[in-house]
Amino acid sequence: HVQLVESGGGSVQAGGSLRLSCAVSGSTYNNRCMGWFRQAPGKEREGVGTIYTDGGSTYYADSVKGRFTISRDNAGNTMYLQINSLKPEDTAMYYCVADSCSYCSDGTCYTSGGTLADKYRGRGTQVTVS
Repeated sequence: HVQLVESGGGSVQAGGSLRLSCAVSGSTYNNRCMGWFRQAPGKEREGVGTIYTDGGSTYYADSVKGRFTISRDNAGNTMYLQINSLKPEDTAMYYCVADSCSYCSDGTCYTSGGTLADKYRGRGTQVTVS
């Protein structure tokens, strides 16, 4: 079983930066596909980026490439999402997820059945950009 807890959100001005954290407890051995998605009120969720826990390959949505960076600490206990040059349209609740997956594309990972790879999910952290 994996537990994920996000932190680091807040209210910032456009052009600023934030680093979101996702504290991971439990083994990710069988849940090697991790990532972040966001959801704004009234909008569909948008996968913004993913990382494989073995190897560290990352994949980003086109909408955030160049501004968002996903990383993990060496112990694998925390995943980060660095967000630079924040825009008002980045305002959303940000969630981290973990699962096994078949492939990742455009900021989202999918299971072998084609469903979203988000078996484990945190409660989110709010980012507001004005």
